[in-house]
Amino acid sequence: MSELKKVIISIPDNLLKEVDQLISLEKINRSQFTREAIKFYIKEKRKLEIRDQLKRGYQEMSEMNLEFANTHFETDENQLSKYEKRLKELD
Repeated sequence: MSELKKVIISIPDNLLKEVDQLISLEKINRSQFTREAIKFYIKEKRKLEIRDQLKRGYQEMSEMNLEFANTHFETDENQLSKYEKRLKELD
């Protein structure tokens, strides 16, 4: 592990009581708990950022896909019916 640095943090009494209950059950100390909590927070934050990026990408692409579909299928209703039938078969 890299060199450890000491930091001082302030947390409310009720939160500290919850932490102390957890570390008692987990058989770890406050420092280890804090390190693990920070790592967990960073990991979850990254997941949320990636999810948001994917969501934005899907939303942007949906407009393009809809425009493409409307342009492509506008001229041939029969082709649209075949496409929708094929989609239902895939379910």
